[in-house]
Amino acid sequence: MSIFPRISLKPEVTDYLKSVFLNKEVLAAVDHQEANCRFQKLLTCLSHPPSYTCVRASTHLAPLEEIRHKLGEELKKQQMCTSSAEEVSVQILPHPRIPDVLLLPVDGPRPVKQLSSEVMVGAQCGSAVLRGAHVFVPGILASPKYMKAGDVVSVLSDLEGRCTRGATSFQGKKVFVGNGVAQIDRSSIFCTDEPAKGIGVRMVEPLYQSPSFDGVLPNLAFLQNLPSVVVGHVLGPRPGERILDMCAAPGGKTCHIAALMRDQGEVVALDRIRNKIDRIHQNAQMLHLRSIKVYCFNSTQAVSSDPAQEAEGPPFPPESFDRVLLDAPCSGLGQRPSMSCTWSLKEICSYQPLQRKLFHAAVQLLRKGGVLVYSTCTVTLAENEEQVAWALQTFPCLTLQPQEPHIGAEGMLGAGLSPEQLRLLQRFSPELSWDQAGTAAPLPCRADRDTIGFFIAKFLKN
Repeated sequence: MSIFPRISLKPEVTDYLKSVFLNKEVLAAVDHQEANCRFQKLLTCLSHPPSYTCVRASTHLAPLEEIRHKLGEELKKQQMCTSSAEEVSVQILPHPRIPDVLLLPVDGPRPVKQLSSEVMVGAQCGSAVLRGAHVFVPGILASPKYMKAGDVVSVLSDLEGRCTRGATSFQGKKVFVGNGVAQIDRSSIFCTDEPAKGIGVRMVEPLYQSPSFDGVLPNLAFLQNLPSVVVGHVLGPRPGERILDMCAAPGGKTCHIAALMRDQGEVVALDRIRNKIDRIHQNAQMLHLRSIKVYCFNSTQAVSSDPAQEAEGPPFPPESFDRVLLDAPCSGLGQRPSMSCTWSLKEICSYQPLQRKLFHAAVQLLRKGGVLVYSTCTVTLAENEEQVAWALQTFPCLTLQPQEPHIGAEGMLGAGLSPEQLRLLQRFSPELSWDQAGTAAPLPCRADRDTIGFFIAKFLKN
C-alpha cells in the first residue's frame, strides 16, 4: 500500500533514471506504458520499507532453531514492556532457501493519528524509524519550544534537508512516520555544550511496526538486508581459503564470509576510511570471528608491483586470493526506505570510474580458477549490467557463472548482454512485484521480491 510520496529526487536525476528504465532494449521487449509503469512503481516503492525484517543468524555459534527460539523470547520481553496486557506473539520464520536467515513480518502502514506537537528528524533518521528504530538525539532537528521528557509527540521526517537545527517548528516538505514519547527535554538537546546521546524519542505508535533490535542478541542476530546475505552465499567461501573483501565497512558481509568458512582460513578486509575500520573490528569481535584481518587501505592500490613482496598486509602480490568480493561503492539508489536523495546527476554518475579501477585490482589479485563477485545496492545500468559488459570485454579471462541461491530477477536489458548472460545475473527489482507485495502473500514469497534494489554478478577467472 502506498502512503508516502514517491522518493524526492532532483529533476535531472529523475529524467536520467527514466531514460535508464525506458531504454531502447527495454522498449523493444515491453511497450512504453508497461516500462513507464515499472519506473513509476520503482519511485514509489523506494520510499516505503520492505514488508519484513531480515535477520542473519550466527549459525557458526548456535543452530538456527536455537537462535530463532532465543530471539522470540527476547522480542516477547521487549513487547511486554511496551504494549498492554494483550496477547504478545512474535512471528519468526526461517527462509526456505537460505539456511542462516530468519524473517519477521512488518505491520504497516498502521492507522496512527498525527498529533499537533511535532518533532522533526533528518531523512536518514526517519528511514531508520520506519525499520523499527527509536529516534536517537543526534537525529532530532526541531522540537516544540517547551518539550519535556514524557511528552507525547509526532515524529516527522524532513524530506529535503531544509529544517534549521534547533527550530521550534518547520513548514517545509515533511512526512509523518509515527508517534512517540520524548525521553529528554528540549533544552538538553539544543542548549548544551556537550552533544546529548541516547534515545531522544521512544517510538510507541510507529507507522510501520517492527521490532527494535537495539541490544537484542547482538552476537546471534545480525540485521542485514536479504540481498546482502545472498551475496555471501553466492561467493561460496570454503574453509581454508584466503578471501579478500575490498570495500568491507561496516563488516556485515566480511563477518558472513568468515562464518560461512567456519572461521577457518583468512578473510582480508580493506576499507580506506579509518573510522569505519573500527566497526569491522567490533563486528568481528562481537561474532567471535578470528580469521578476519582488517587494514585501512585504498583497494584501488592493493596490487603490489613487487611480486616477491612478503609483507602480511597490503599491497598484495598478484593472484593472492582464492575469492574476491567487490561490493562496490555506488550511488545507493536501491536503498529502502529512502524518501529523499539530494544528490546531483554528476554525483550519481561519479561511481563508474572508481568501480572500474577496483575491478582492475580485483582481477589482478584473484588467482586463476578463483571467483570474483561484484555487487551494488543501486538500480542504474551504468553501475550494474554495463559494468558486467565492460568487464567481459576488458578481461577475457573472466566468464559469468550461475549463482546459488538465485532468488532475484535476471539482469536488466539495455547493456547489450545476451539473454543467457542476463539470466546469470541477479538483480533484485522490488518494482516488479510492488502491486503483489501486500501482506496477503506468504512471508517467504514476499521476502524474495520485496527487497532493496540490489545487483550481483559472479565471475570465474580462467
